[in-house]
Amino acid sequence: MLSGSIVAIVTPMQDDNRIDFARFRALMDFHVAEGTDAIVVVGTTGESPTVDFDEHKELIRVAVEHAQGRIPIIAGTGGNSTAEAIELTEAAKKARADACLSVVPYYNKPTQEGLYRHFRTIAEAVDIEQIVYNVPGRTVADLANETTLRLAQVPNIIGIKDATANIERGSELLRRAPNGFSVYSGDDASGLALMLLGGKGIISVTANAAPRLMHEMCSAALAGDLKKARELNFKLLGLHTKLFVEANPIPVKWAVAQMGLIGMGIRLPLTPLSQQFHEVVREAMRQADITPSSGLRVVEGKTG
Repeated sequence: MLSGSIVAIVTPMQDDNRIDFARFRALMDFHVAEGTDAIVVVGTTGESPTVDFDEHKELIRVAVEHAQGRIPIIAGTGGNSTAEAIELTEAAKKARADACLSVVPYYNKPTQEGLYRHFRTIAEAVDIEQIVYNVPGRTVADLANETTLRLAQVPNIIGIKDATANIERGSELLRRAPNGFSVYSGDDASGLALMLLGGKGIISVTANAAPRLMHEMCSAALAGDLKKARELNFKLLGLHTKLFVEANPIPVKWAVAQMGLIGMGIRLPLTPLSQQFHEVVREAMRQADITPSSGLRVVEGKTG
């Protein structure tokens, strides 16, 4: 069962906005070394809206190939077209990803029945474990708990990433979810609370910048060590909040670049972090004991 600190990994890009696969591989090695429990590739934080289909599939393929079983790979394969989501999910299965993360269809505002049929159709079309992803702040459409519980009856839908930050709603879902169906927080700031109520982990933005602390905090929470989990979460709280001073992944890509792990590339319509927020994010990094670095040495896709 997937659990713990699951990083929604950024997609490194060169100055000309081509994907930097060498640094992508190096970044994966960094997360393995720092104890991250699993990696989500090409999620929102990985700039899924602006990578094309071929790039999307290649990122999944490269991630699985480079992981070599050292860390589970969850492929972001959602879309607002059911047919396109199936195509990406098929590519993830072909690449041998461990699971897929499928976001609620955005912009076209389906009904609850439409959402149910969308996810069920994908699950029935492709035999791979799937986690549905509810983030109404981005998609407008909101996957209701009742619809989630219907989807939990579909054999290969194994969980939900709940990015509503609504603890009352999350608690109700945890109370009613069947055995074997996992609830993951999609909100770093409220993730500890959800885990203490029974959530299995956090699909995290913060883990990009503080993977070791996030792993330790999640491990403490899942082990019931409230004192340690609370102390670590307080240390991470600045990142949980300040990495969202502008739209994700703008601040987190800037932070990871300050660590020397990636370049500054980011694709339009997103733009680099505004100057006025540089010190805000730096202070959050300092609170988590993150300091600027000369970065990883990248040689043929490996770290040195």
